[in-house]
Amino acid sequence: MRSNTEIVKYIAQTDIGNKLDFKKYIPISDLDQKWGFVINDLGRTEIAENSNYPTKGHPGTHMFSWESGRILNGYHFILITEGEGVFESKSAGKRTIKAGDGFMLFPGDWHRYRPLKESGWIENWIGFSGHIAVSIMQDFFFNKKQAVVQNCANMLVLNLLKSLFQLLAEEPFGYQRTASGVCIQLMAEVCNIQKAAETPRLSSSLISKAKYLMNKKIDENIDFHLFCKNNRISYSKFRADFKYQTGFPPLQYFLQLKIEKAKDLLLNSELKAKEIAFKLGFQSENYFGRIFKIKTGFTPQQFRKSS
Repeated sequence: MRSNTEIVKYIAQTDIGNKLDFKKYIPISDLDQKWGFVINDLGRTEIAENSNYPTKGHPGTHMFSWESGRILNGYHFILITEGEGVFESKSAGKRTIKAGDGFMLFPGDWHRYRPLKESGWIENWIGFSGHIAVSIMQDFFFNKKQAVVQNCANMLVLNLLKSLFQLLAEEPFGYQRTASGVCIQLMAEVCNIQKAAETPRLSSSLISKAKYLMNKKIDENIDFHLFCKNNRISYSKFRADFKYQTGFPPLQYFLQLKIEKAKDLLLNSELKAKEIAFKLGFQSENYFGRIFKIKTGFTPQQFRKSS
């Protein structure tokens, strides 16, 4: 990870006067709401050592004291790029925050946070809401009990934040919709960082190895139990980790790859369904046709004609 000083300098290098302090609370129109993902506010603040916190200049709904905490209606992601502090929420409990860490605030979840007096900190935040935001922030991807994401200030996260600051400072036509897309990408990267940290590196390496093998041997059958034995991991552990990363058990993932390849051959070759079934290692043409229809809603012949 980059040093604290490098992170701060990078975040500061935007087209808004190179100022560390920037806050913007955005009026939301009915048209914005219809888009489904709206940016409500964005900012960054440098809290010097031995300073009072929180700073002034926020709307009343966003102000809070350490003693009483706060509950918000929307989602927020906050990245600390310098200093240290503490974060606490009803769902996640109390956590120490260091430079490079981020944490998320969820609607209706009581929380509070502040920098240490002796260090201060620099906080960068973005607030968002909408029905698409609710779908993205559901438990499988983000969990209130795991609101803190450690070591998430990588180059992509910093670049996406920089883009958001520029968009909201300049407000070009349609900036709300463009900013929502950037924010979704930001949250996707934060999610990936968190999920990768939760998966042991060895398991992650084996999953990559298995996916490579599936693509290489798409016209064959793979014994995943033997694969696990050769790589000294139990099949149940491998299957659970694979599904956690991809959303599919390994056999279903491999089957889906075969179906996608079959679709490509149906559209871009003269091979008959029987030949495609044989080419991709299916037990029989009937089995291939049955699986293909389950996965696509069409028989191979119907798919070729309809496309």
